[in-house]
Amino acid sequence: EVQLVESGGGLVQAGGSLRLSCAASGFTFDDYAIGWFRQAPGKEREGVSCISSSDGSAYYADSVKGRFTISSDNAKNTVTLQMNSLKPEDTAVYYCTTAPSCSDFPHEYAYWGQGTQVTVSS
Repeated sequence: EVQLVESGGGLVQAGGSLRLSCAASGFTFDDYAIGWFRQAPGKEREGVSCISSSDGSAYYADSVKGRFTISSDNAKNTVTLQMNSLKPEDTAVYYCTTAPSCSDFPHEYAYWGQGTQVTVSS
């Protein structure tokens, strides 16, 4: 059974940092990409970042480039999203997901975690 479990969300002031983790199990981690999406109230789910576990290629949405860093620990089947210089517009539920390769489109990802809330106060 594929499982993706997010952790690390919380409340932080603007300019602060949070680190999200995604623990994956139930599939061959090295063969898949792990993505982070977020969804704010009343908005569509949007891609934030993605990393290919096989070669470490990383992708970022323009809105988070230079502030967020994604990394993968293949020995622990864990992906981390380090979020710095947070802004109120980063407030959303953040979801971890997996697919054969990175994509901007949520429908191309088959499995999703339960999500973790990130709230950035101004």
